[in-house]
Amino acid sequence: MAMGGTGIIILFVILAIAVVMNVVTFALYATDKRRAQNNQWRIKEATLLICGFLMGGIGAFLGMSLLRHKTKHIQFKILVPLAVVVNIAVVVGYLFIAGIF
Repeated sequence: MAMGGTGIIILFVILAIAVVMNVVTFALYATDKRRAQNNQWRIKEATLLICGFLMGGIGAFLGMSLLRHKTKHIQFKILVPLAVVVNIAVVVGYLFIAGIF
């Protein structure tokens, strides 16, 4: 079953949200890393994790990996990869519901 025009628009919106959230989430990790190095006010860990689950999982993962930020925290080691899986599942789930897969 092919996806109609509305399905394509919804998929585009989901992917656009994911791109924006990943950029924002990576920027939050970079900002928090910089603030940690300068002994400044920090971004709450819950905020970093929530952004990962709100379609920013890849940005969170890249923030941890490339910036070496929050890599010693067990909750980040577990929850950030989980956020990536959940984000992918949302997109793939929509593709199944829309009849692409």
